[in-house]
Amino acid sequence: MTLVMKFGGTSVGSAQAMRETAVLIQHTKKQWGQTVAIVSAMGSKPVKVTDLLLQGAFSAANGDGETYQELAEQLRQIHFEAIDGLLAPDGERQQILVENGRFIDRFSDLCQAVYVLGELSPRALDIIGGMGEQMSARILAAYLRQIGAPAEAIDATELIVTDSNFQNATPQFNATKQKTESRIRPLLAQDVVPIVTGFIAANADGITTTLGRGGSDYTGAILGEALAADEVWIWTDVDGVMTADPRLVPNAKSIPQLSYREVSELAFYGAKVLHPKTMRPCVENNIPLRIKNTFNPEHPGTVIVPDAPNGNGGIKAVTAINNLGLITVEGKGMMGIPGIAARTFGAVARDNQSVLLISQASSEQSICFAAPDQATDSIIGSLENEFKVELARKDIDRIWAQEPVSIVTIVGAGMRGTPGIAGRIFMALGEQSVNVIAIAQGSSECSISVVVDDVDTAVAVAQIHELI
Repeated sequence: MTLVMKFGGTSVGSAQAMRETAVLIQHTKKQWGQTVAIVSAMGSKPVKVTDLLLQGAFSAANGDGETYQELAEQLRQIHFEAIDGLLAPDGERQQILVENGRFIDRFSDLCQAVYVLGELSPRALDIIGGMGEQMSARILAAYLRQIGAPAEAIDATELIVTDSNFQNATPQFNATKQKTESRIRPLLAQDVVPIVTGFIAANADGITTTLGRGGSDYTGAILGEALAADEVWIWTDVDGVMTADPRLVPNAKSIPQLSYREVSELAFYGAKVLHPKTMRPCVENNIPLRIKNTFNPEHPGTVIVPDAPNGNGGIKAVTAINNLGLITVEGKGMMGIPGIAARTFGAVARDNQSVLLISQASSEQSICFAAPDQATDSIIGSLENEFKVELARKDIDRIWAQEPVSIVTIVGAGMRGTPGIAGRIFMALGEQSVNVIAIAQGSSECSISVVVDDVDTAVAVAQIHELI
């Protein structure tokens, strides 16, 4: 059996965290046999290595010739403390110190070049931003070898082939599968645990790229597909996906099983779960994807599968996005005029803004949508420019925004087959005098979203959570 595991920044954020992660790798390897581990850069609050690397690059691009040098020394110290706390002097410590030192020297050299040129290209940003994973993988692999567990650090640039869309590259799966099989299978056959860098990859010319948001998680799913793994585990610092934000609902609990559609809805509407693109390679190949807690490894976490049971009453989770504006285009002259919606969202797209929810009156006299509140003034300006003729002749009465508001989203694939869900939701909100400003339900019937005043968010989430 083959298991692919990804460990986040907190799981490798210190010498102690790496010790615990090494124990988890040894333990799961005994159970599963062939095991591959993907690691993020070191990242313990409040310091995250990737943030420091990017901060250095951006400061250099802005003409600051000192900050990146100070950050280089901070990076050197962070990794020295981990190496010093893990590796014995008579072992690989000196070698790993030298290897990591080369990465930090290269970071300094690249930032110096950026400083001199006054320009930071996406290609340079990918090279700089991915160095944290390269350093943490080497430290963890060396520690595993020290405790008698054969391991080898591997840069994912040797495995994952992408296009040249730096900062958000797209994998080319056929080439990736061939490279991964030829590089990883021999190690697994020799009982070696590959410790693979997350986040980074390379284009066909071997130039480093990165996989964008959720990049290290995505690496796990990509390698899971390439190796036809039996499962992919994402180790994080929570017990899987929760029924609600524990900060709003103290009695929120872990959800044992979710479908791909349910998790996609939760991720889109603010829940801290996997990005949908991360899940896709696993779901399309029927590979269970499990989210587990590094600090509570006995907890089963949440497993994501193509389809999942309805659960109690159809509702599985409730989540919310704050600090939004609800923008409305309204006017009696809009009725029956073709193209109003297309022109509305065309104007929003030209303003490079995203829309989170859309609701339109059946009379066609108004259309409203939610967007981040810091974007509302810009969006309204674009819409007023688009509809200046209609505004002048009063076909459109006004374009305005209500803010701040929140979107509260109720998710559960079982809602489709459970009568009365919407009624229960609105009754629960009405009992606490929470006014619903707008409503939207997707055609998949996997979620219902309501817009409420921002100050009512916590009450709305808590009330709906009682229905789970």
